[in-house]
Amino acid sequence: MAKNIKVQGFILVDVDAVALNNAGKNETTNFDNAVSTKRIRKNGKTYTYVSGQAFRNWWRDSLQKNQGWELSPISREDKVAYTSTNPLKYADDDVFGYMKAAKEEVTDDKGKKKNQNITVTRVSPLKNSVLISVAPITIAENWSSMARQEGDSVPYVKQEYSAVMKGMFSLDASMVGTFSNYNKTGFLNLSDVLRKDALEKYNCLEIEDNFYKEKKLVQMPVEIRRQRCIDTIKALKTISGGAMQTNNMGDVTPKFIILATTITGNHPFSHVATTEGIKDEIAKLNVDAIREVIEEYKDTFEGKIFIGKRSGFFDEYNGELKQLAEEYKDLVVLAPVNNAIDKYCEQLSKQIE
Repeated sequence: MAKNIKVQGFILVDVDAVALNNAGKNETTNFDNAVSTKRIRKNGKTYTYVSGQAFRNWWRDSLQKNQGWELSPISREDKVAYTSTNPLKYADDDVFGYMKAAKEEVTDDKGKKKNQNITVTRVSPLKNSVLISVAPITIAENWSSMARQEGDSVPYVKQEYSAVMKGMFSLDASMVGTFSNYNKTGFLNLSDVLRKDALEKYNCLEIEDNFYKEKKLVQMPVEIRRQRCIDTIKALKTISGGAMQTNNMGDVTPKFIILATTITGNHPFSHVATTEGIKDEIAKLNVDAIREVIEEYKDTFEGKIFIGKRSGFFDEYNGELKQLAEEYKDLVVLAPVNNAIDKYCEQLSKQIE
């Protein structure tokens, strides 16, 4: 098996007067129709956030709408729902993982019927954080009403905010299109039928597992694995989503991004966005923190680090970022966001073997 590589990504999103991820009824108001936005407190301050699940749903939708992915169909039984759990046919099952705990009735050699466990699970190669405001925020309550009908108006209240939000993700490129068949939670990726199909119908190969030498992995052709990884990263250029988009449309594409390939699972860029001001009310990009990460982790990077920034966002850091790119001209590429994503994907394509 080739070297294990991870795509490490950090993004900043800039939104104004939005309500991207709501938390249900607002219990702090007297209005019956009042919705609260998701928030969390840290060190006595309030931050708004978008759940990791919501972020993943936006990402998956972007892959379907803009990268042409056919998403795995969903089945529901009582209170349990699951996808088709076929990562050979459906790329989202491969990249986003799955779990299906089920049994089926089979007939043994003696003609007796019995229940056979057909549980399959796959740890997602794509892992992501929540999107959370860099600086603490003050949430505004917007009183609105439906008054087009005859009679009294119907009031409702929603919460809105403006924020620079940060998020990070990690894509285990080595595991995309690569499946284990071990009887262990998260590692029993394929049923016996799918494993047979993989080898006979999908041109997959058996390869050695770097960690369990006595085991074999099933791996799809390199062209498919490359395309799935590249599609996943490129989907960030057109990602969209969020609640209240009719009246509070917000652009959730990255306005700043860092992309790098590492040989470890550690995500090094989590603290490069900080705050400043008396009450830490202003989001700030810490270019010195990026420089420190480069120095501290330079032995773990494969290839170059790509930094993308949209004009009009954090322009006060243009000089520092340009200086950083010149200082590490053999390691850092500075470009507009979409251009940085495309250039990184060109590098990644060569790194996946």
